[in-house]
Amino acid sequence: MNTHTVTHHLILLLLSAFIITGCSRNPVTGKRMVSLMSEEGEKRIGAENDPAIVAQFGLYDDRNMANFVTRKGNEMVKQSHLPDGDFTFRLLDSEVVNAFALPGGYVYFTRGIMAHFNNEAEFAGVLGHEIGHVTGRHGAKQYTKSIGLNALLIAGSIASPTFGQFSDLAGQGLGLLMLKYGRDDESQSDQLGVIYSTNVGYDSHEMAHFFKTLERLSAGTGADGIPNFLSTHPDPGDRYTAVNEYTDKVRANRNSNIQYKVNRDSYLEMIDGLVYGSDPNQGFAENNVFYHPELKFQFPYPSGWSLANTPSQVQIAPSDGNALILFTLAAESSLDAAYQAQIAADGLQVIDKQGFKVNGLQALSGEFLQASDNGNIQILTYFIKDGNYIYKMHGMALQSNFNSYKNTFINNFREFDKLTDPNKLGRQPMRIKIHTVGATDQLQNILRSSGMPSGMINELSILNGMLPTDNVVRGQKIKLLSNVTGS
Repeated sequence: MNTHTVTHHLILLLLSAFIITGCSRNPVTGKRMVSLMSEEGEKRIGAENDPAIVAQFGLYDDRNMANFVTRKGNEMVKQSHLPDGDFTFRLLDSEVVNAFALPGGYVYFTRGIMAHFNNEAEFAGVLGHEIGHVTGRHGAKQYTKSIGLNALLIAGSIASPTFGQFSDLAGQGLGLLMLKYGRDDESQSDQLGVIYSTNVGYDSHEMAHFFKTLERLSAGTGADGIPNFLSTHPDPGDRYTAVNEYTDKVRANRNSNIQYKVNRDSYLEMIDGLVYGSDPNQGFAENNVFYHPELKFQFPYPSGWSLANTPSQVQIAPSDGNALILFTLAAESSLDAAYQAQIAADGLQVIDKQGFKVNGLQALSGEFLQASDNGNIQILTYFIKDGNYIYKMHGMALQSNFNSYKNTFINNFREFDKLTDPNKLGRQPMRIKIHTVGATDQLQNILRSSGMPSGMINELSILNGMLPTDNVVRGQKIKLLSNVTGS
């Protein structure tokens, strides 16, 4: 099929999609909008990608907090522009400070952002913002601009985009980054956050205050592959001023005697004990060794390489992105079955196969080639069986420079071993600890006198939504941390 024919077919496909979907009415504006994605298509996108998000990041195991997110979400949906909408709300087990939404009504909060809210009103404002992305049909709008489903999900990785050619390998190794909306959509969602949270009785001035917290947290992306709030939500300007002004505008047409809720103490009591930062039980890196206390294994990784850990896989890469180590579990029950499944899933060409033991554990290695748009990718995979688990350790690079990394892969893979060190097995995560202040003083003085390390004063101030020099009055609740180390 020649290029002209392909282009002709693509145009016909797009025209047929337009005819089928055509114009629809935007629930927020009430105006008709040109859309190449139907409402059914939006629901399908959300439903198809929700399992991948849950698998990659995991759900945080706190029924009370998860029920709170769902309950408050459903209450707000009823006061939105889609009062009969079918929404799903999830609490993800990620330390990164973020909330995001998929088309079709899937809304996600990380435990990281829950830790940084200091009252229900802050949460409600962000909740309304994310619901606003759905009711405003921002996903469909962006899809129509991009004319392609790939605009909805951007494959992001600490490694080179070269490895996006893999199916199974990169599907597990690439982080899922959410759709980035434009400034107009962000501004509209901020306004909808004000409207929706006000509709359910919350003080949306607190939403503006939370944007100050986000600004102080704005650097970089999350360590576990999910970007932070300001990465996925481009700043449309001075949100603090804009949200405060819009709050006053919305309230001007309402009963001036309404007492809008903040609910600081009840919120802080709910998050008492929430895991803060990384959870060592899900794996942690220390001195270039990755430890997993729950599954009881360990392995080293190359010095100077970056490591990103999620519940579904670990990815490790050098700063130039020219290689990738990917560690994950196999679904099969035997080494040979896992080996054959990998070949079938990724269309791999076998170069070599060997059986041996790694620190007393049965192992099988395979060396493969896989074609890509950027040239052949060469892969070394170790399949290691420990009890009921089979672990897969992939080392990959372009065929042209694979030999530069092969010994690095082998040397690290052959050090995979059982974890028996009680100091590593018993490592506990930091947790939020709610403390009632006994005497009025500056926050920094209270933190120090409560045993918090001096090096964490600024971080804890941000966590409390305050400056270190802010006064805290007797009887006020603040956040401390348990299981803290350092000085």
